[in-house]
Amino acid sequence: MKPMSIQIEESVLRRVLKRLHYPLDVMLLCVRWYAAYALSLRNLEEMMAERGVEVDHATVHRWALKILPVLAKVFRRRKRPVGRSWRMDETYIRVGGQWKYLYRAIDRLGHTVDFLLTAKRDHAAARRFFEQAIGLHDVPEKITIDKSGANTAAVHSMIADSGVEIELRQSKYLNNLVEQDHRAIKRRTRPMLGFKEFHCAAKLIAGIETMHMVRKGQLNCPKGEVTSAAEQFYSLAF
Repeated sequence: MKPMSIQIEESVLRRVLKRLHYPLDVMLLCVRWYAAYALSLRNLEEMMAERGVEVDHATVHRWALKILPVLAKVFRRRKRPVGRSWRMDETYIRVGGQWKYLYRAIDRLGHTVDFLLTAKRDHAAARRFFEQAIGLHDVPEKITIDKSGANTAAVHSMIADSGVEIELRQSKYLNNLVEQDHRAIKRRTRPMLGFKEFHCAAKLIAGIETMHMVRKGQLNCPKGEVTSAAEQFYSLAF
């Protein structure tokens, strides 16, 4: 029997898809392309029209906001474990004409540990990110950060409050790996020309990060099964 949390997520997805009143394969194709490639909503409208499917760009945007967050939650339940040496850094995302902060971490093999979009770049935001990542993957042996005072304070306070043992390293050189990984996310968000609202940005970034992790082979598939990134993404809906 499936865990109750997975049953609830699948039920939510079914209700969302039922309300959208469109062929499932069309919706998932548009949503996957939007999350995976540097395409604008109008690009997708034109591409679907070439395939004989009339769909407005605003409709595709609505699909993405409804479907991607649910698929992201399903993915978290099926995500492979990551290594215990993390590289953490934050990057900038424009929302409503202002810079917001996307906290991200990867392990030494480049697998995404977790991500979190926040309005502020401070001790509280950094600690919230670490607590969320540890809640998903357990306590790491090492965390590598740059010389950010807020990130340093967040790790130290977490260690002091919980008594966990974590080796903290501050190295710009060792953090190049996560800074390079930011580029895949920024490359996808660039055609969006900035997000208008924070909650929309969080939902779409969750989908972009999910597709990025699928491409990196982080979905826990049945042993011996070899499927494409597209097939793995679609499997989250079934």
